Amino acid sequence: MKKLIRTGRRGLLAAASLLALTALPFGVAAQAPIVIKFSHVVAEQTPKGQGALKFKELAEKKLPGKVQVQVFPSSQLFGDAKEMEALLLGDVQLIAPSLSKFDRYTKKIQLFDLPFLFDDIAAVDRFQGSPAGQELLKSMTNRGLLGLAYWHNGMKQLSTGKDQLTRPEHVKGLKFRIQASDVLEAQFRALDANPQKMAFAEVYQALQTGVVDGQENTWSNIYSQKFHEVQKTIAETNHGVIDYMVVTNAKWWNGLAPDIQKGLSEAMAEATAHANKMADDFNMRDKDLIAKAGKAKIQPLSKEDVAAWRKAMEPVWKKFEGAIGKDLIDAALKSNK
Repeated sequence: MKKLIRTGRRGLLAAASLLALTALPFGVAAQAPIVIKFSHVVAEQTPKGQGALKFKELAEKKLPGKVQVQVFPSSQLFGDAKEMEALLLGDVQLIAPSLSKFDRYTKKIQLFDLPFLFDDIAAVDRFQGSPAGQELLKSMTNRGLLGLAYWHNGMKQLSTGKDQLTRPEHVKGLKFRIQASDVLEAQFRALDANPQKMAFAEVYQALQTGVVDGQENTWSNIYSQKFHEVQKTIAETNHGVIDYMVVTNAKWWNGLAPDIQKGLSEAMAEATAHANKMADDFNMRDKDLIAKAGKAKIQPLSKEDVAAWRKAMEPVWKKFEGAIGKDLIDAALKSNK
C-alpha cells in the first residue's frame, strides 16, 4: 500500500513537471532576466539621472523579460572614488563618470580637458560622433573598460568672487577649485592662478568661506549648486567642456548574446539623444535663471578678450600634445565650423 502511495506521488510530481514545461513555448526554458545595475553619483532630476532612467525604460521595452535595469542615483551604491573599481569587479554593469576621471586609463582622454579646443557644444557633438571620437570609446578595452556613449553636461564658464573677469590677468594669484586632472591643473598654472583639487560636494562651502576664490563649471551646475549666490562674477568663457562617458565592463559586455548587445546599444543611443538635449535645455534655462537672480554678474567677453584667454592657455596644448596625440587634437579641431 505504501509503495502504491509513493508511486502515486512520483506520478503526480512528474505530471506537474510536464504541465509546467508545456506551459512554455516549445523548446524554450524559463530563464531569469539579466540584471544590469546602473550606478551614478548625481540626482535623478539631472540630465544624467534622466538619461539613466530613459535607458532603463527603453532597454526593458526592447528586450522584454530578457533584461532588468536597476538604476542607483546619488551615490546610493558607490561614490566617485569607488564606482570605477566596482565596475571592474563586476559589482555594477554601467556607470557614467566625468571624462576627466579616465586619464589614468588612457592619456588620450585628456583631449577633452584642453582649454578652448571646441567652439561650442555642437562642435563637441560632431567630434564625439566622428570616427576619432568613437574610437576613443574603445581606447580602454585593454584596461577592462568599454565606452558606450558620451553624455553632455555642457560648456564651462569661469567664476570668481571678484568684480572683474574679462582678461587672464584678473585671475592672477587667485585660488580655483578644479577636478582631479593634470590638464586642468596646468590650465590654471598657465594663468598664474592656484588650482585646488576638491570634491564637487565641497565647492559651495569653499567658495562661501573663501577657501577658494573661484571655480569653472557649466551653467546648470552653477545654478543647481547655487554657486552664483557666493560668486560676484561669471565670465561667459565657454573655455572647456564637462561631459560624461557611459562605460561598461568590457568582459561582461563581450559575454552578452548578440541580440542583447543590439537591444542595449539601440536603447543607449536613444537615451543619449534624450540626455544630451536635456543638458542643452538645462544650460540655456539655468543661465537665464542666474541672470534673473541678480546675485552674480554675467560678464560677456569680446573677441579680443577670448583671444587673450586663448593665448594665455596655449602652453597647455604644447605640454600635453605628446601624450594625447597631435592627430587626435587635429581631428577635434576639424569639428569646429
